[in-house]
Amino acid sequence: MIVAVDAAGGDHYPKVPVEGALLAVKENQHLSVLLLGPEEAIKKELEGKEYDKERVLIQDAPQIIGMEESPSSAVKNKQQSSIVIGMGLHKAGKCQAFVSAGNTGALLAASTFILGKLDGIHRPTIGAYYPTIKGFRLLVDAGANLEMKPEVAHQFAKMGQVFCKNILNIESPTVGLLNVGEEDEKGTDVLKTIHHHIKEMPGFIGNVEGKDILSGKADVYLTDGLVGNIILKFGESIPATIMKLVQRAISELGIDADKVAVAQEILKTALAPFNYERVGGVPFLGVNGVSIVGHGSSSPLAIKNMIKSAVSCIENDVNGKIVASLN
Repeated sequence: MIVAVDAAGGDHYPKVPVEGALLAVKENQHLSVLLLGPEEAIKKELEGKEYDKERVLIQDAPQIIGMEESPSSAVKNKQQSSIVIGMGLHKAGKCQAFVSAGNTGALLAASTFILGKLDGIHRPTIGAYYPTIKGFRLLVDAGANLEMKPEVAHQFAKMGQVFCKNILNIESPTVGLLNVGEEDEKGTDVLKTIHHHIKEMPGFIGNVEGKDILSGKADVYLTDGLVGNIILKFGESIPATIMKLVQRAISELGIDADKVAVAQEILKTALAPFNYERVGGVPFLGVNGVSIVGHGSSSPLAIKNMIKSAVSCIENDVNGKIVASLN
């Protein structure tokens, strides 16, 4: 199995992607990685490191897509970038997945334009892991589609269920439609229409509210990309905010060092589910391939786990099961 890794993506390339890729190869003896980016920069980063040269491959991709660049123009005008070349290799079957901590919009555009959509899929979506007291659950859409039409909502929900069952190991995933109330007639006209459209699908539990997310009331939280991305970014801010509040309280109360150490250990353990490094990245569901995007500030551990997620998608044939679920 070969997973292509964007060595020119993220805030700390090529150091972080290269280190993360080496961790993944070391952990999985059946895995090879293909590092894409400026060849000389990648080789320089590999100098002095111990690794299996037969399983760590390099593909020169001299152009770099910046984090702030326009996705469509970047994909169109930078044909020698790691994202475009990597997606082309994936399309040609030279690798089985592509992972990147780079420009999310550019990766989505390349995934859609180059890989294409799975048979029967109207629009691809981004599914994001979200921590709850029951473990990770899935938020769909997390930013790919700012509006969600009723005809695609059903597909988003089905893709989310397939992912939860095969990757999160949830036997019978439930779906909740994020809304301003639990009653069927709550929300905008679009939400009412979506509710009516999917109310008969297996596993649908109706409308759920914001207060239901962290409690894990549903396994798939269905919403448009505008709301989903706001919720995702809000969740990312929770650990740091709580830590600051606790540190302020510790200072005000004058708690001694031993008790502070205990409190910090408790907080670290309690907030671990919010650490994006544990999952690494989120999948583009509905594209004809395996494309995973991670946080721009990803660490080597996050990159390793992003690659691990890609391997899981391949081994569990998530795409094949998504197509089968639509029949």
